[in-house]
Amino acid sequence: MAPACPARPARLPGDLPPALLAALLVALLLGPALGPGYVLSYDMVWVPQLTMRGDFLGLGSALPRAVPSDAVVAALDLVVPGVLLQKLALAGSLVAGAVGAARLAPDVLAARLWAAALWAWNPFVVERLVIGHWPVLVGYAVAPWVLLAVRARRAGGSAPRLWPLLVLGSLSASAGVVTGVLALALGLRLRRGRWRDDARLVLGVGAANLPWIVPGLLSAAAATGGAASTVPFAASGAAGLPAPVVLLGLGGVWNVDAAAPRGTSAVLVALAVLAVLAAAGARSWWRTTGRREGLALAGCWVVGLGVALVGWAAPGVLAAVAALPGGGLLRDGARSLTLCAPLLVAVTSSGVAVLVGTRRRAERVGWTMAAALAPVALLPGAAWGVGGRLEAVDYPPTWESAREAVLASPVVGDVLVLPLSAYRAPSWNDGRPVLDPLGRFLPRDHVTADDLVVSGEVVPGEDPRVDEVAAALAAPGSQGRAGALAELGIGLVVTDPTAAGPAPEVAGEVVHASSDLEVVALPGVLERSVPASRAVGVGVAWAAWWACLLAGPAGALASRRRRRRRRRPTTRAAPSSG
Repeated sequence: MAPACPARPARLPGDLPPALLAALLVALLLGPALGPGYVLSYDMVWVPQLTMRGDFLGLGSALPRAVPSDAVVAALDLVVPGVLLQKLALAGSLVAGAVGAARLAPDVLAARLWAAALWAWNPFVVERLVIGHWPVLVGYAVAPWVLLAVRARRAGGSAPRLWPLLVLGSLSASAGVVTGVLALALGLRLRRGRWRDDARLVLGVGAANLPWIVPGLLSAAAATGGAASTVPFAASGAAGLPAPVVLLGLGGVWNVDAAAPRGTSAVLVALAVLAVLAAAGARSWWRTTGRREGLALAGCWVVGLGVALVGWAAPGVLAAVAALPGGGLLRDGARSLTLCAPLLVAVTSSGVAVLVGTRRRAERVGWTMAAALAPVALLPGAAWGVGGRLEAVDYPPTWESAREAVLASPVVGDVLVLPLSAYRAPSWNDGRPVLDPLGRFLPRDHVTADDLVVSGEVVPGEDPRVDEVAAALAAPGSQGRAGALAELGIGLVVTDPTAAGPAPEVAGEVVHASSDLEVVALPGVLERSVPASRAVGVGVAWAAWWACLLAGPAGALASRRRRRRRRRPTTRAAPSSG
C-alpha cells in the first residue's frame, strides 16, 4: 500500500547535487556561447569595455529601458573584462537560480534535482536567451531567493538582507516590476502592528527601482504608446498551438524567430508531464506550505499568466494601458512569466517527491535520474547554444581603431550612428540579428534609430531626439546636415557602410576611415546640457539605490555585532571585604 507522504531518503550535503546538475545543464545549454568572444543576439549586446556615460544613468533623451543594467555593467567592466562578465552573468545567474529553486522543493533528492533542472532548462530561459533579455534572466534567477529571503524575514530575520536581492532583480524596468510584485505579494503582512515592516519593504522595492522610475517619469511624454506599439509584442503561439497553451509551459515570446525549438507533440507532452506532476503534488505542497505563502504564490501565478495573456486576448485593453505613462512596460507581457515559475517548480517538485516516495528503494535511483534529465528530454532542441544560435564571436579589429579615434577626438558632443536602423545582421556575427552594438562599443553617449520592424510592421520609437536628428539629416547638402546636427549636440558621425539603409553624407573632418567604419568630426558643436532638475532627481534616485544595495551588508554586520555582544561574558565586581 502506498505511503501517505513521500519518503525522505538522506540527502547529500547542502546544495551540491542540484548545483552540479545545474552547472552541467547550463554548460550544455549555452555551449558555444561559453567560448572566446561575445554572444550578440537581438537585444543582448556586450562589448569589451562599456564606458560609463550619462545615458546609462538615466540622463539621456531616450526612455531608461537599460537603466540600471548598463550602468552596473559599465562599473563592473572596470574590474572584470566584458568577455568574462557576460559569461558570468548568463551562466552564473542560471546556476544560482536553479540552486535557489532546488531549495523550494521537498527534501527529496529527485525532487530537488527536478526543480534545479526545470528552472535552468525550460522555454522561458531559452527564449529570453535568444532574444537577449539577460536582465530578465537575472531577475528570474533572483525570484526563488526572494521567496527564501521573505521566509527568513518572516521567521525573524532582518529585512535588509532582502534588499540587495531586490537591487539585483531590478536591473531593468520590466525585471524590476516583476521582482517587486513577487516581493510585495510574499512579504507584505498587512497586519496591525506590522506596518513598519511593510513600509520598509515598500521602500526597499521602490529604492531598487528608482534609477529607472525617476527618468521614466521625467520622460513621461515619451513613455506612452498605442496599438501600434503593443500588438506586435503580444505573446505568440508555437508549433501550431495557440498562445494560452504555450504560455502554460512558460513559452510564448512575441518574436517567433526566438521561440523555443520544439514541435506540437513536444509541447503537448511537456504540458502533460507538468500537469501530472502538479496534480500529484498539489495536496502535499499545500499541506507543507503556509497558507499565506501558498496564496501569494498562486496569486503571482495568476497575475503573471494574466498579464501575458492580455496582449493576445485583449489587444485593445493593452493598447489603452500603453497610452498611459509607463504602460509600455506591459507590451511584452510574456516577461511576466517569471511570476509563474516559483509555483510551477514548487508544486511539480512536490509531485516528483510523492511519486518517488511510492517506489521501492531499488527503483528510486532510476526515478531520480529520470527527474534530473526530464526537462532536457522535453526540450532537446535547446542544447548546445539552442542549436548553435548562441555563438560567441569577435568584433572586427577596425572597431577598436574607431573607438580610439573617438577617444582621441577633442570635439565635444555625442555620437550619431548611421544608417538610422536599430538592428544589424553583420556578416562577422554570422548574419544573426542584433541591436546595433556600435553605439555601446564607442565611449560616448550615442543616438541611433529606435524604430523596430516586427513582422513587416514598423513600431515607432520613443526617443524624441531621433526625430530631431532625422530632420537634420533631411537638410539639403552635406554642410547643411553637419550644421543642423552640430546644433543638436552631435559631435561625431560614425557610419557603417556594410549595414542596410541610407546614410546621408555629412561634411566634417574624417578622423577614421576603413572598409567598414568611417568617423567624421563636426565643427561648431553645441554641447547638450542636462536640466538641473533632472540631474538632481536622478542623483537622488541613485543614492537611494546605493542605500538599498548596501543595506544588506550593513544589516549583516550589525547583526553579527549584536550576536557577539550577547555572547560576551559579563564580569561582576567582587564584593568589598571591608
